[in-house]
Amino acid sequence: MAECANPLLLSWVKEWLDTARERNSKGVTTYKTAHDSLKSCPLPFTHPSEAQQLTGFGPKLCSRLTDKLKAYCEEHGLPMPEIPQKQRKKSKNKDDGDDEPGDEGVQPKKKARKPKPYVPGLRSGAYALILALSTLDENAPSGLTKAQTIELAQPHCDASFSAPADPNSFYTAWSSMKTLITKDLVCEKGRPLRRYSLTDEGWDVAKRIKKSSDPNQGRLDTFIAADKPAAQSNEDQFVDLGFSPPRPTAQQPSESPTKPTSSFADIIPQGELVSNPSALPTFMPIILEPGSFTVELVLDVREIRAKTDRDYMQNNLLTSGVKPIMRALELGDILWVAKARDPALLSRLGAEGDEVLLDYIIERKRLDDLVSSIKDGRFHEQKFRLRKSGIKNVIYIIEEISMNSDHFQKYEEAVQSAIAGTQVVEGYFIKKTQKMDDTIRYLVSMTKLLKQRYEKKPLHLIPTKVITTGNYMPLVEHLRETKPATEFHITYSAFASLSSKSETLTLRDVYLKMLMCTRGITGEKALEIQKRWKTPIEFVEAYKRIEEKERRGEQSRKRKAELVSAEMGNLVGRKKIAKALSVKVAEVWGDI
Repeated sequence: MAECANPLLLSWVKEWLDTARERNSKGVTTYKTAHDSLKSCPLPFTHPSEAQQLTGFGPKLCSRLTDKLKAYCEEHGLPMPEIPQKQRKKSKNKDDGDDEPGDEGVQPKKKARKPKPYVPGLRSGAYALILALSTLDENAPSGLTKAQTIELAQPHCDASFSAPADPNSFYTAWSSMKTLITKDLVCEKGRPLRRYSLTDEGWDVAKRIKKSSDPNQGRLDTFIAADKPAAQSNEDQFVDLGFSPPRPTAQQPSESPTKPTSSFADIIPQGELVSNPSALPTFMPIILEPGSFTVELVLDVREIRAKTDRDYMQNNLLTSGVKPIMRALELGDILWVAKARDPALLSRLGAEGDEVLLDYIIERKRLDDLVSSIKDGRFHEQKFRLRKSGIKNVIYIIEEISMNSDHFQKYEEAVQSAIAGTQVVEGYFIKKTQKMDDTIRYLVSMTKLLKQRYEKKPLHLIPTKVITTGNYMPLVEHLRETKPATEFHITYSAFASLSSKSETLTLRDVYLKMLMCTRGITGEKALEIQKRWKTPIEFVEAYKRIEEKERRGEQSRKRKAELVSAEMGNLVGRKKIAKALSVKVAEVWGDI
């Protein structure tokens, strides 16, 4: 090391490099770079801090060398070299010819950053609590109780103060109170009845919140409906819904389940599928004038938050100003109806019941339920029935609750594929929410929007007497093509009858459902099979003819296994059936 200008420093760096190599440490590269640059440096250093100008040397490595040099000097009774002064800086005063000495090689300590003032997230628990407590007079000696605080805070918060967002958790928006007390923004007094009030710092935060944003934003009692143009894309109709409705003055119990849907089954008679537009019935629509009805939300009684909290959605809708009609729905989880103010109005006009179905329906899926419905085939069966319903605006709400990551990872691709297919192929709208509270806010906003849209214009009804199970869908499609400016509706009773899972199914529907029981046969594939073999007996006989012709044996089995793939193997996209799936179908229908 004689050729090195700083042999002592180099020996220590070499020692650390060898140790790093023995330990197979990631620092080998760093020490190797520093060793090589120090070895090739021709300038002698008076202090290790000067090595920082070389490649591979940073403050940390120079500090280690400094400590090593201190120990070396103490061991050998040598004075410790002083840190060399940097170049003198010129004085800011041009008249002063003296230079100010720079610091002695030690970087000045950075000024401690001034902590940013605390501002809670918009519509978070802390945000709502501060706004609630700021309603007190600054000089008021007493505070608010927990119940009073929650009542004032809830309109300002997106989460619930009474129930956790996740059934498996116990944290509510009230948990933010502990944070506010810890930050000395809220003062807690009294036992056993605790009262809460803002500290001086809390009042400062409240003032900043009110200054930076409108404190009435999202207030339930200050809702002003935004005027929207009548013609909008479907996406605009659903996405831009950020408001909240008026809060009711008094809680009323939700309407109990009405007449059982089983009584609707015989309203719509069976009928052959109509494919010729000229064979479709002609009719004079029944017209409901504006003011004769109100738009109401209908919620399925099975929509629960947890087994121990069955009325959570119903109660929170009611608190938010929407009184849901509770009943067991034949199809979907949420829909909207126009309910006649006069219960006998529709019967006088030649229809039944007192409700008219609007053109919106929602299927709600928690993420775990979506995974399970994809696995057992319910997801495709539900979409098939929704398509048969004739409702134009189908919305899927997917609540992205937390799931076991290992379990979800297995099905993540299937979930993404199912969501994409639902959007692109079926054309349904997907609304993703994080928890049930978000879903409730969306339903409240949708109800407000639909009230705006429908209560100020007449409704056109198709008389139930002209509808059959065979002509309904062709009639709806024909009306949408020939009269796109007018929406035609049916009564809720007629819809329930058409949507019944069993009583009104045609042979074709049963056939398609039978085909879709085979894993891998989607609605599209089932329809393609039905086009080629019209009925179940025709499909079975196609396999029998192969058996009779080949007289059983390996050749017969091979021909049966390839029957469907030979017909549909050349199709493009989701309609294609490959050989592996064709074998599964043959095992069920061809007895191979």
